Amino acid sequence: MPRLTIGCAAAVCVMLAYSASAQTTQKLRARDLGVPLDGTPGPLDAITDVRGVEVGQTTLISGSGKLVVGKGPVRTGVTVIHPRGKANPDPVFGAWFTLNGNGEMTGTTWLQESGILEGPIAITNTHSVGVVRDAILQWQVSRPGLQPWGLPVVAETWDGSLNDINGFHVKPEHVLAALDSAAIGPVREGNVGGGTGMVCHGFKGGIGTASRTLPADAGGYTVGVLVQCNYGYRRELRIAGVPVGREIPDLMPGRVGVTAAPEDNELGSIIVVVATDAPLLPHQLKRIATRVSLGVARNGGYGGNSSGDIFVAFSTANPHVYGDSGVARVDMLRNDLINPLFLATVQATEEAIINALLAAETMTGIDDFRVHALPVDRLRTIMAKYGRPLSH
Repeated sequence: MPRLTIGCAAAVCVMLAYSASAQTTQKLRARDLGVPLDGTPGPLDAITDVRGVEVGQTTLISGSGKLVVGKGPVRTGVTVIHPRGKANPDPVFGAWFTLNGNGEMTGTTWLQESGILEGPIAITNTHSVGVVRDAILQWQVSRPGLQPWGLPVVAETWDGSLNDINGFHVKPEHVLAALDSAAIGPVREGNVGGGTGMVCHGFKGGIGTASRTLPADAGGYTVGVLVQCNYGYRRELRIAGVPVGREIPDLMPGRVGVTAAPEDNELGSIIVVVATDAPLLPHQLKRIATRVSLGVARNGGYGGNSSGDIFVAFSTANPHVYGDSGVARVDMLRNDLINPLFLATVQATEEAIINALLAAETMTGIDDFRVHALPVDRLRTIMAKYGRPLSH
């Protein structure tokens, strides 16, 4: 019954472990259900709508029952984003922001100092940040055209409710597989990659993505967002303004056969990666990263004391910043024209979180601890009750 499977990046290759834990089919997304959301998505409604961006994921699911540290059960993985694709070492302008800092994102000191993001971004579980960082360096220094040193950007959220987090099951080969298999195209969501063992607003969370395209008169730019969501009280969950969490007080996380304890603390984190093709400089990307907070807030997040809410943004415009000339000439969108990008960031973040919740399947992990998926049938009823019926 145990499985350890490397999931293929942006396409489909997710393992089939056992029925309570595996995501075997692509579920309906927010747009498919007709959730009333603002803005115009890109063709894929994903971070990969920004040209050149590639996503790779390795998903690890094995074992069941009692926790045996070092053996499992395992419910974890790693997600990787290449800003210009794995074959293009050209760095991008970037910036980061933390709404609440009870979490980790490595490489941010140099990112803030230089305004340059070099190499991929990765997201995993809290206790695997080090191995993921080191594996990226191993990958980076062996590839032609990449500099022989690096300060990788690796972020985390805690999956210890479902996963044997102290078993350190993410290995260098899993990271390398995600790096090498990354691709353009649709991005698998829910119980995959770094999001495999995550919990969001008391439901099963994980990886989610969305995008927005601006009209031609606003530049026609694209904003793409990818989230790893693992935060929030159930009672605070809102979808398109509807208090869905308060309408579903049952189905709380807990051990199978044991009455779930009431919510008493906001635990967890959310990592958000924003990509755009708009010509933004680092100080403007910092402004973009701060607006992620407003998208999280739309769904009921508020940056609780125990939460690590950390966001990074980059622009694929302005190639060859490290050219042969001593002076790099770059384009910059005027600040008075940036508002549509702020709004697109808020909208795409909101939708990416909803997509993660909709894609995730009920999962049972260590010591038979179970986290339920957001029930779509009840979501339909609740949305209709509040005058916001789903159209599909």
